[in-house]
Amino acid sequence: MDLKVLSQFGHPMMMWALLALSIYALKLGIKAKKTRTTEDKELRKELIQGKFNIKHHQVGSILLALMVMGTVGGMTVTYINNGKLFVGPHLLVGLGMTAMIATSASLVPWMQKGNDLARKAHVGLNMSLLLLFGWQAFTGVEIVQKILSKM
Repeated sequence: MDLKVLSQFGHPMMMWALLALSIYALKLGIKAKKTRTTEDKELRKELIQGKFNIKHHQVGSILLALMVMGTVGGMTVTYINNGKLFVGPHLLVGLGMTAMIATSASLVPWMQKGNDLARKAHVGLNMSLLLLFGWQAFTGVEIVQKILSKM
C-alpha cells in the first residue's frame, strides 16, 4: 500500500482514540465535580489528592487540539484522495462537534469564577458531544468499509 492509501486510515484511528480519551475526560469531570460538591471532609481531602480538576482541564485541552487537527486532517486527506469533500451527515456533524468542543472550552474562564450557567452549558455541550462522537464512530466505520471495498 502506498502513502496515499494509508493516509485514509489516520483520521479514523485518531478519532477512535479521541472517543476513548473523551470517555476518560468524562470520568475525570465526574470526579472533579464530586471533589467540589461532596460534604464529606475526609472524602474531599482524599479526592483533592487526585487533582481531578487539573487532569480534566489538561485532558480537555488535549482533546480540543486533537479534535481540531483530526477534523482538518480528515477533510484534507479526503480532498487530496478524491479531489472533493463529501458533504453529508458525517462531515457536517464532525464540523458541528468541532464548534461544540471549542465553545465548551471557551466557557472555562467563567466556570473558574463559579458561574453555574457556564458549568451547565459546558456539561451539556460535552455530553451531547460524546453522544455525537459515538454516532460518528459508527458512520466512520461505514466510510472505512467503503474505502476498503474499493481496494
